[in-house]
Amino acid sequence: MRYKKLFFRILIYSAGLFCLAFGVAFGVNAGLGIPPVNSIPYVLSLVTKIEMGICVLFIFSSWVFIQYIILRKNFKWIDLTQVVFSSLFGYFVYFARSALGDFEIPTYAGKLAMVAISIVLYAVGVAMYVNTKLVNMPMEGLVVAITSVLPGKSFHQVKIVVDCTVVFIAAMLSLTAMGVVYGVREGTVLCALLVGPLMRPVQKVLNPVIDKICF
Repeated sequence: MRYKKLFFRILIYSAGLFCLAFGVAFGVNAGLGIPPVNSIPYVLSLVTKIEMGICVLFIFSSWVFIQYIILRKNFKWIDLTQVVFSSLFGYFVYFARSALGDFEIPTYAGKLAMVAISIVLYAVGVAMYVNTKLVNMPMEGLVVAITSVLPGKSFHQVKIVVDCTVVFIAAMLSLTAMGVVYGVREGTVLCALLVGPLMRPVQKVLNPVIDKICF
């Protein structure tokens, strides 16, 4: 029974990452800004001319290091595998973007609809994989770490703050280094502001189901 439940946890975890990957793909294809999770690596890549994959690895590793600073003795060394699972997530995003191809809904309203789809997929994906209590992606791992030291604050509340902070840093880095804000647009801001609040009703629906199947 224990291995059966572990199998379902891994299955739901993978499904959550796929939802998250398609959320990223829809957001990118909408053309209204880079999703918050990739905003700093994207701008850093433009500034330094270093390949974006390397910038993603550097920034994600930084999130894990900040988790260590926050948690100290409560930091679990298995959390270092967040960086490894981020690489796996990169393949999921590649698959999702290949599956969508150049798909986009014409007109500005259509692009906003794609951003809305991206936000829903992102919220569902994060809610699914986080509740399996396996390995978080670095940014969600950072949210969990901050939440653990802020009594009374929920995951979705802290996520809003973290997402908005990341977007602000990306915008300031771009503006300071290049004089123009690249990558951060209305889609980025909407994603940062709405994913957290949307997670609350999503978790109310999904969490009892996932708990029943996996624990």
